[in-house]
Amino acid sequence: MIVFFKALVLVPVTLLPILNPIAIAPIFLSMTGPIEPAIANRLAKRIAINCFLLLMGAIFIGSYVLDFFGISLPIVRVAGGIVVSMAGWKLLNDQSQDKLLNSVAATHGGQWNHEELRRRSFYPFSFPLTVGPGTIAASVTIGTQMPHKPIDWLLTSFASALGVLLTTLVIYLCYRFARNMERFLGDVGATVLLRLSAFILLCIGIEIGWAGVSDLLAELSQH
Repeated sequence: MIVFFKALVLVPVTLLPILNPIAIAPIFLSMTGPIEPAIANRLAKRIAINCFLLLMGAIFIGSYVLDFFGISLPIVRVAGGIVVSMAGWKLLNDQSQDKLLNSVAATHGGQWNHEELRRRSFYPFSFPLTVGPGTIAASVTIGTQMPHKPIDWLLTSFASALGVLLTTLVIYLCYRFARNMERFLGDVGATVLLRLSAFILLCIGIEIGWAGVSDLLAELSQH
């Protein structure tokens, strides 16, 4: 049972600070624009499902995929850090919110058909906005720490799946009620939170990239 609860707690505790759905929620709103509540609910559900599948795949098969292509985790961290940093930098610029509204929200005018909803829910909302390369790298790391004993592996796998489910539930709730949070904060508060979220996203990207560079330098020094 200790192994089970340890794995159950490990996934949300590790991934939620990187995902940071509360800080990403204002960015999500800025990219969707004026959207009907029913469509926002469906979009939040699809994003949560996509994130669940992405995280499960990263935990259970991510390390095998990287080994197949010969890609190391430090390289994933460096690439992920660059992507996340660029997204944060763009959002931090003065007119970044208007650009996002023009590029995403203005394409649907609040009315999304089924195909558009399915396509947008994965890119850019599920990946890379919510589950970015940094989160994938952390998930792959969790997967590499699975025990080899069959009973412990089964317990850990089940607990990890529950942990991913809890994590994606938090994502769903944050996105589902993002509009309520925006009304509570008001226009000024929402703008401040958006800029702060963008700065945090930039810092996270730099931290992820630096972690990858540090690992590469450590490997180089060993050789």
